[in-house]
Order: sequence, then C-alpha cells, then structure tokens
Amino acid sequence: MHPRLLPVLLALQTAALAAPHDWPQWRGPDRSDVSRETGLLQKWPAGGPKKLWTFENAGNGYSGPAIVNGRLFTLGTRDGKEIVLALDATTGKEVWAAPMDGILANDWGGGPRGTPTVDGDRVYALSGTGGLHCLALADGKVIWKASLKALGGSVPKWGYTESVLVDGNLVLATPGGSKGTVAALDKATGKLVWQSKDLTDAAHYSSIVPAMIHGKKQYVQRTERQVFGLNPENGGLLWQTEFQGRTAVIPTPVVKDNFVYVTAGYGSGCKQVEISPTNTVRVVYENKVMRNHHGGVILVGEHVFGHDDPSGWACQNFKTGEEVWKVKNLGKGAVAYADGRLYCLDEKDGTVALIEASTQGWKEHGRFRIEPQTKIRSERGKIWTHPVISNGRLYLRDQDIIVCYDVKAG
Repeated sequence: MHPRLLPVLLALQTAALAAPHDWPQWRGPDRSDVSRETGLLQKWPAGGPKKLWTFENAGNGYSGPAIVNGRLFTLGTRDGKEIVLALDATTGKEVWAAPMDGILANDWGGGPRGTPTVDGDRVYALSGTGGLHCLALADGKVIWKASLKALGGSVPKWGYTESVLVDGNLVLATPGGSKGTVAALDKATGKLVWQSKDLTDAAHYSSIVPAMIHGKKQYVQRTERQVFGLNPENGGLLWQTEFQGRTAVIPTPVVKDNFVYVTAGYGSGCKQVEISPTNTVRVVYENKVMRNHHGGVILVGEHVFGHDDPSGWACQNFKTGEEVWKVKNLGKGAVAYADGRLYCLDEKDGTVALIEASTQGWKEHGRFRIEPQTKIRSERGKIWTHPVISNGRLYLRDQDIIVCYDVKAG
C-alpha cells in the first residue's frame, strides 16, 4: 500500500464505524447543542439514571467531551502540562494522554477550557495559552502545532477558551489582534491560509459557527463589541453589527436561516439580526430577556432556552424576543438538549435536572447530583463543563472527575 493512502483509509474507516449519535466537537455535529437522538429516558428514577463509570484522573480544566467511534476526547492537566486525553467512552478506561503546553494559571481555575474537535483520523485541540495542536486520533502523536500568539493574539484574561472549528480543509480559530481577529489554517499542515485583516478585535471566549445564509457559506463569530460574518474563501468581512458585551462575551452564536442571535451576561442581554442577500444587517430586537453568562442557550423549534442571569431559567420566543417564562427552580448553569428534554446543570452544587423543552413552564422529570465531586477545584471555580448526551449516555465533568450515566430508555 502506498503510504499516502493510509491516512485516507483510516479516515474512511473512522467515518464508517462512527455511531449515529456521536458528538465530534463543541455543541455537537452542527454546533447547535441540539441532539437528534431519540429513545432516551423521559423521566429519571429517584437518585437519577444509572451510573456506568467514573474516571478520576483528568486533572484541572473546564474542557468538555468530544465523542467519536467509542472514544471520548477531552483536555486536562498532568505532570505540569495541559494534555489531550482519550478514554474508552463505554468503560471510562484511559487509552492515551498526550502533552500540549504549560498549564494556564487563573484564579478561577487553571488548565484548558475548550473542547477538542475530532475530524477523520485527527484531533484538534487549543490549549489555554493558545497552542493549537493537531494529533493522531489513534495514539495522540503530534502531527503539527501552531501558536495563536504567533498569529498576533494575546492570551485573554481567562485564557483561550475557544473550541476550534474544522470545516472542509480548514481549521479555524480566533487569535485576535492586529494581524486579524480570525485565522484559517490548512488542517493537514497547520499553515496559514488566511486571516481576517478587516477585523482586529481582541479575542473573547466564544466559538465560531459555520452558517448558510441565503444559500451561501460563511463563518459567524463575535468579540466583545461586535458580531460578524466572514467569507470562507479569504476571511473577508461580509457584515458586522455592534453588540455591547461587558467583561466577558462567552455564549456561542445561534444561527437559523438568515437570522443570527447572540446573548451575553453581566447585564448585556441579547440581540437578533437578519442578514439580507446583500449582507445588509437589520436589527430584529435587542433586549434583556436573556442575559446568559456562559452556560449557553439552545434553540428548540421557535424558542430559546437557557439561564438568564440573574432572573433564572428562561424560555424566549426566538422570532420576537419576548419572554415566555422564567423560574428559579434550579441554580445558574449550563444546558444540553436531547429527545424533547433539557438537561440543566446547577454550576454551584452539581445538581442536574431533566425538564421538558416546553413553552408551558418548567416541567421537571427528575434530578440528581453529580457524585463524586472534585477536591481540586479552585475556590472561585464552579462546575462549568457543559453536559453532553451521546449514544444513550450522559457525560458530566467536574475538573479531574468525569462521570458517565445510562440515559437510554428500555
């Protein structure tokens, strides 16, 4: 066999063997955090769903899991380095661990933040200090490395938290800075393809979303004060709109058809815009119904669900921006969605509640607390890793501890 054919065959084998409800990156296959999986428990027994396994050596960090072909990939720390970690998703057994950069130090908790992205036979991971690594999926061997600092970026206050996007032949990240806010690299080699020189904003904490607007591909991203769309061919600015974030802009943008929705905490609120065929921006609404800090929001049908800080868990009409309901039945935190249910996580005490994705109010169908919980978390840190549901299992993380539960019905 010609050696150049081996990576191609491995990638094809990985794609062929991948389970139908894998979770290859941050917020799932299309970065919407909406799982298409069905046949899950619609109500939990007392004490919560059955625990399948616990892994207790992931180290520090807030990275979530990417799950492909029976493997779970996440980031953590070990032996003075940030690491990429591969586990058996069924048993929780460690498969390999590969070192990246030195550990990001932060009062809210050190270590990596972003979720790795799996593409074919490779894993792409961004360290908290801005090292972009491409690793072999099979064994963690480094294929190439790049630096967001070399692309003009500087480490944000809470570290680089982005989960990089792999799209076609590109891997995209947001270094920020004078050379261009967003950079696209060749995913095979790590060589720079383009950088968005029309924009020089510093990086904040959101991740890029691929979008089809009026039938044309573009990349949507945000910084502290702007939301924008980029041409995938050269990084040129297609449109932009102001959005006044404060302190830290974190939640991933939501795109549906030709509409782009963003939200942020610290009192910022939310905004929806419509993009015209000529890339003119029309503001649909801007209000404070949803002020999501960093737990994320999810669009289910025509409604947005998430935590409004400080008013509680909320349902908002996506088209009009109007409040549908708000309650304080659970503390602030992250949310995931699968099979008609929202999985809501209280960041303070680790309680997970299962509720209907309903416009009729908070309809709960069980709750439990993550057990065990970490003993290494910073005093200022909380349980900030988002829940993930993949192939009938719920994955939760609290720093060094990763726990897997069976949520498949029947």
